[in-house]
Amino acid sequence: MAANTLFRRITDYANRANPYPLYAELREHGIVRQDDGSYMVGTYHEIAALLHDPRISSDPRNRTVPDVVPDETAGIPSAFIRLDDPEHERLRNLAMRPFGPPHCPGRIDAMHSEITAIARELIDALQDRDRIELVEDFAYPLPVTVICRLLGVPREDEPRFHAWSEAVIAALDPTPGSDPAESQRAAAAARATMGQYLGQLADNRRGKSLDGMLSAFVNDPGPDGGFTRPELMSTAVLLLIAGHETTVNLITNGMLTLLRHPEALERLCREPELMPRAVEELLRYEPPVHMLPWRTALTDVEVAGVTIPKGTPLTLVLASGSRDPRRFPDPDRFDPGRRDNQHFGFGGGVHSCFGAPLARVEAQVALTALTRRLQGPRLVQDPPPYRRSPILRGPRHLPLEIARISG
Repeated sequence: MAANTLFRRITDYANRANPYPLYAELREHGIVRQDDGSYMVGTYHEIAALLHDPRISSDPRNRTVPDVVPDETAGIPSAFIRLDDPEHERLRNLAMRPFGPPHCPGRIDAMHSEITAIARELIDALQDRDRIELVEDFAYPLPVTVICRLLGVPREDEPRFHAWSEAVIAALDPTPGSDPAESQRAAAAARATMGQYLGQLADNRRGKSLDGMLSAFVNDPGPDGGFTRPELMSTAVLLLIAGHETTVNLITNGMLTLLRHPEALERLCREPELMPRAVEELLRYEPPVHMLPWRTALTDVEVAGVTIPKGTPLTLVLASGSRDPRRFPDPDRFDPGRRDNQHFGFGGGVHSCFGAPLARVEAQVALTALTRRLQGPRLVQDPPPYRRSPILRGPRHLPLEIARISG
């Protein structure tokens, strides 16, 4: 088929379970102009260069035909992932201050025991069952509980975020020919409601010595000043959604991959110390984020002999780059012991995922607990039903049959 239809074919839900042959086709063609005028890049070295190129913008308003900014349709400012420096750097630094180094270097390490306890409680609740649904029973509640506790959301309010997040993620379906109007309206309403809730929660923490990032945002803004209230709302919404949705996919894709590769599963059971490297391989082999469709050329940019015109939309297919044979030997083989694994699982450049340290810990703890305690796990359906989004790609459900749960 014609290379200029690759974006339509990749985003077609019929190819969600296995987009990798299409990624291989994309790499064969290099930099590909699509029939809608946008460009796609799927090769490792070109993606790496573009992720670090200041001429490539993350702000959709810089396109020749500006895109709608989801946060602004919800009445809150753009989250920093859709902004360029220096504004991106300012807001990202404010968000990082109570999250990690240099101001809070031990925050993530200190959560390890709490994450382990959450994983244990979730699996304990599955005792006496011979069938589980991994997403709803484990992969979703673990990271949403963690991010809510990190932000300082009361435990009784955690269930409210499921429907809000589902509405936002449902709008991340750029399939050509689909009518996004209704899903965009629902996403805007969810963002607005979530932003108002989190903004009010932060207001209630003002002047009080309480745990959580929201409290830190309003009580310890740092020497350069803090967020405005609208900025706090959009940042908190971003942190809550990004802080659990990608990790849900990482855990679910991870368990699916291990069950498809029983020799790797057995190896990890024998060598649990290998889990950190296995998680890095999962981030390369079956990543939670497959593409970045929100980049724009600020000027004419030449990539591998192809000129991307100013204002043109650009999609970086990260999952394709992470399977580029010019960078990774035998890239379609899952190798939990793989070394030299500089994948795109958390993006790259100034917009690399700043929640990566937390996601790594959550995935390592979750998959260690699952591989140790689920005895005789077996896939009920392969491939399982996938979520609609080709961007945040992962199973919507992953039913498993198990012999028992060990203590």
